[in-house]
Parts: sequence; C-alpha cells; structure tokens
Amino acid sequence: MRVIAGTLRRRTLEAPAGLATRPTSDRLRESLFNVLAPRIEGARFLDLYAGSGAAGIEAASRGAASVVLVERAVPALKVLRGNLEKLGLQDGVRVEAVSVAVFLRRVQSQRTGSAGSHFDVIFLDPPYEAVDEYVLSLGLLGGERSVLLAEGAVVIAEHRRKEKLADRYGALARTRLLEQGDAALSFYETAISF
Repeated sequence: MRVIAGTLRRRTLEAPAGLATRPTSDRLRESLFNVLAPRIEGARFLDLYAGSGAAGIEAASRGAASVVLVERAVPALKVLRGNLEKLGLQDGVRVEAVSVAVFLRRVQSQRTGSAGSHFDVIFLDPPYEAVDEYVLSLGLLGGERSVLLAEGAVVIAEHRRKEKLADRYGALARTRLLEQGDAALSFYETAISF
C-alpha cells in the first residue's frame, strides 16, 4: 500500500497481518479521492474502522485540516500508529482507540452542536461481513439527533459490491454508487427532509 497523492505521495504504508483487517485497495482509494478532490483541502475528515489508517492518511496528505481515525482492534492500532509515526503525522491527526459506536455516541452527547464535532467527510469501512456495523454507523450518522455532520457533509461507506446498502439511513440519502471489482462505495448526503 502507498499514499497516492499530496505531500506524502508514494510513501508506503503497512497493513495489519491476517484477514481480520481488509485495507482499501490503492485503486479504490484513488477513485474515492478523485471524487472527493474538491472537498478535501481544509476538510475535517473522520475515518471510521480506520484499520491501517490509509484513508485518513491519504486525506491528511491531500490537505485535510484535521483527521480523526477510529479503530479498536489492537493489531490494527499498532500498525496505524506505526504508519503515523513513520510518516511524521502528529499535527491535525488524532487516533481514537474505541469502537465506532462508542465514539459516535460520545461525540454526539459531549459536543452537541459545537463546531469541533462537525465533520465534512466521513469514511467508513467496517469488515464486510459485519453488516450490523453498517446499519449502526449509518443509522447514528443519519439519526435525527446527529451533530456530527457539517453543512454539506458527505458520508462514504465501502462495502461488498453484492451487498447492497439501503438508499436511506434517517436523514442520509444515497447520492452516488461507485462500483469497482468486488467493492463498492456508497456516497450519502443529508436529505432535505426525513
């Protein structure tokens, strides 16, 4: 794996050993960031189920103002922190070593509406077989009381191409589906009404 573009272009990244963590392929990450290009500079980027940190690191390399990486698996956290250290990424990058559900609920309860709790781009990539994690995460992000989305925010979920996600999760409505190989990216934005 490598960083595709930006200040860290071509720098290599480590991935956790084994099959428990499945990093987003370089090709799919490149497609994702080609779509997100106009949104990344100065963005507040949230990487849920961060694994090696590749998506968040790519966002930082391309000029995101801040990046939060949420990961709870100890082997993945070790690799993620190693990648950040190797690349010298400390400023503007924060690791949250908790489950996604705990993080989302904590942020929503502690920072109700403050500017620091809003994210412009949220990327989530749970294990493909953890279907409940998609429903939980997207449900919390699209919930009526969610304070995590900045105005005009986009939420992107990576999933198996054959596993179809819902078109709507509360206030989040799918606006685009990008399929590549066995993977797919579903893009969601806040709908006008519930």
